[in-house]
Amino acid sequence: MPKPMHRSRSFKRVNRVTSTGRNVIHYRRIKGSMPHCAICNIELNGISAKGGKTRKSNSRLFGGVLCSRCSSDIVKLGSRIEQGEMRLDDIGIKQRAYVLQLVAH
Repeated sequence: MPKPMHRSRSFKRVNRVTSTGRNVIHYRRIKGSMPHCAICNIELNGISAKGGKTRKSNSRLFGGVLCSRCSSDIVKLGSRIEQGEMRLDDIGIKQRAYVLQLVAH
């Protein structure tokens, strides 16, 4: 049975074969990754890589989810749909969910 600290999923399990031929499980702490934009997959600025309670996000619209370029595009597309210049079918699938959130809000 592993130690109680190794039972959580904050440790990555790595299978190793020792020089004597035994199979053992080594535990490594998972390093937090940088948050990425949901549309263009660019690393988000202004948010630390450390997770948990200390992670801060931007207080603007779609802060912590979309980068500034994609969020401004979503606002533009939402206003065009509200004015009737575009239809919802003309927008890509990744952007459609965020435009719907903006229009419904």
